[in-house]
Amino acid sequence: MKKLVSILLTVSIAAVALAQPQQQGRKDFHDKSKGIVIRNEAEKFKAERVAFITSEVGLTAEDAQAFWPIYNKAEAEQKELNVAEKKAYIALTKALNEGEGNVDALLDNYVKAKKANVNVHIGYMKEYKKAIGTEKTAKFFASEEKFRRNQFHKLADEYRKNCGHKGHGAPGKDFKGGRSGEFRGGHNGNQQGAPQSIPQGE
Repeated sequence: MKKLVSILLTVSIAAVALAQPQQQGRKDFHDKSKGIVIRNEAEKFKAERVAFITSEVGLTAEDAQAFWPIYNKAEAEQKELNVAEKKAYIALTKALNEGEGNVDALLDNYVKAKKANVNVHIGYMKEYKKAIGTEKTAKFFASEEKFRRNQFHKLADEYRKNCGHKGHGAPGKDFKGGRSGEFRGGHNGNQQGAPQSIPQGE
């Protein structure tokens, strides 16, 4: 019970901090058939990610104050790298499609951008360890991968449900794919990926 209360308290603090920077740019749309306002799916994704990380890592309110500012910094860097990778990808594919431009140089630029964008959070390893300790840092990286896998399987299940049985466009039992929610030469990036702004801490 104490653990549950701690998690709920931490997520509540996170939710308040998360909502503040999103108010200005949040996009809502009205579902006329149900007469309700549904928030942007990206906002729901971010909230789920915050709750998942908080629970999996076991972040306390004190941990959250130190952890989320570092996470935000890494995510901001990730967002910029997503843009750089996307631009490099577009330039490369344009050169290939039109048969013009220095493909060799464009390929190098794309590979460099992609390598830099693999996992920005690794570059903040020391800061994470200092903020929440080695064990919780390890749990954080594990939770990020677990969350990604869960989201991918969720999307795959929804795809199968929407497309019907195998043979009508739906993937079979062996359906596999790339990373969910991130831009990788063409994804999420944000990274659906990466929340644009997670709890700031105080």
